[in-house]
Amino acid sequence: MMKKSIIFSTLLVLSLVFAASHLSNAAAISCGTVVSGAAPCLLFVQGKAGPVPSKPCCQGLQRVAQSVKSVDDKKAVCRCLKDGVKSFGGGVQDAFLSKIPGACHINVGFPVSSKTNCETIH
Repeated sequence: MMKKSIIFSTLLVLSLVFAASHLSNAAAISCGTVVSGAAPCLLFVQGKAGPVPSKPCCQGLQRVAQSVKSVDDKKAVCRCLKDGVKSFGGGVQDAFLSKIPGACHINVGFPVSSKTNCETIH
């Protein structure tokens, strides 16, 4: 089980690094920053960690949120997270994703879902 988690986490990080290389240079937030902030949330968004996100999950995402300075940053974070969700191949549950902003006291300004259209964020 732990071996699968390590492999899975490695694949997630690699996919997000790949996605980061395709982002616009205008975005100040790298996918690496997003990945490091979101990594502690992995079990929660898979529905394997209880009813609320962990403190490290919330703290990591709060650091990411504090780094957002522009609409381009919001879009970059959204794209990084969506690419990460895609790499899970269905292991991430929208019901848990959507709980994170409220539970972690983060105002993201857009719906948190694997179906969010990042290009419509303003």
